[in-house]
Amino acid sequence: MKTVKIKVVPNAKKDKVLYEGERLKVYVTAQPTDGKANKAVIELLAEFFGVKRGNVRIVRGERSREKIVEIDAEK
Repeated sequence: MKTVKIKVVPNAKKDKVLYEGERLKVYVTAQPTDGKANKAVIELLAEFFGVKRGNVRIVRGERSREKIVEIDAEK
């Protein structure tokens, strides 16, 4: 189980993940309404870390741009 701090940038032109110091900056094209951006973040991080979407979970900051995400690569 790995815990990662991220900063989300919704309404970006392109989906991408970049390292910014000790946290990740996640750009998603989805809007931050109805949980669309959170879904996009989970899908993008799952692809980035090579795990299933079910193994990525937002632990803190569901309604914030600053989030803490848990990634379980062992399942």
